[in-house]
Amino acid sequence: MNKKIELIGAPVLFGQQKFGVDFGPDAIRYAGVVERLKRIGHGVIDSGNIPVPPVDVEKVQQETTGLRNYDELLTYNQTLMDKVSESVSQGHFPVVLGGDHSLAIGSVSAVSKHYDKLGVIWYDAHGDLNIPEESPSGNVHGMSLRVLAGDGDEQFVQLGGFSPKVTPDRIVLIGMRDLDYGERQYIKKHGIKTYTMADIDALGIKTVIQETISYLEERTDSVHLSLDVDALDPNETPGTGTKVSGGLTYCESHFALELLQQSGLIKSMDLVEVNPLLDQGNHTAEQAVALLGSFFGETLL
Repeated sequence: MNKKIELIGAPVLFGQQKFGVDFGPDAIRYAGVVERLKRIGHGVIDSGNIPVPPVDVEKVQQETTGLRNYDELLTYNQTLMDKVSESVSQGHFPVVLGGDHSLAIGSVSAVSKHYDKLGVIWYDAHGDLNIPEESPSGNVHGMSLRVLAGDGDEQFVQLGGFSPKVTPDRIVLIGMRDLDYGERQYIKKHGIKTYTMADIDALGIKTVIQETISYLEERTDSVHLSLDVDALDPNETPGTGTKVSGGLTYCESHFALELLQQSGLIKSMDLVEVNPLLDQGNHTAEQAVALLGSFFGETLL
């Protein structure tokens, strides 16, 4: 990997209701991400954090029947999209540090501008494939991938002036274990390649990643990896807001990222949902940094 890594902090919390995820980018920095990537031998640019609109505590937590924090998220994702697009234009490898998973609307939209056939690996416990009328919460972090595939609120869908950013046949879901009814129907209707935890247990993570690579390299000209730390079991990453038991292990995830790095397919990345207020001694941020180390070529010998 010969591109310079650019870290872009996206301390957005508006896609959900739990405070603390906005501290995720700085928790990852505190855990030594810049130093670790430099030790591996990479050039690293830390571009700091994209400024966040003012937070209204009551508004973030109030019950709603619509899209939660709509205006803030639309503005934020536009700003993030512009920054990530600039990073790609400069030949960098953008790594967006979150923040909640609604930020993928901006990051993936940015990357998609630069490729004709972008693929996305959604490494997560959740599909994030809801639409507003089916969402049980109004939380946009549970709708981001569906928006990117071209369904949902029109202004989100048309961010950047085009849609879709990724087609269903170029999406791979890995780590699924909590899907709403509408998400399951959408996956089946569009034949989205999906690996649930049951599939991973049956096949093994090596086969899952090898199949993912083979599937995407035939269909794409670049792949974006969007990694939610809740893909891992809560025993591994306790500092996250939507925990689901029975997830991927530390070892499985490191091996998965090593294989993805070796494939050369991945050209951009999100690392999201680290919440230090829910954590134990910044453990989840440290795990996130270790995962980045594996992805960017860190080896024992």
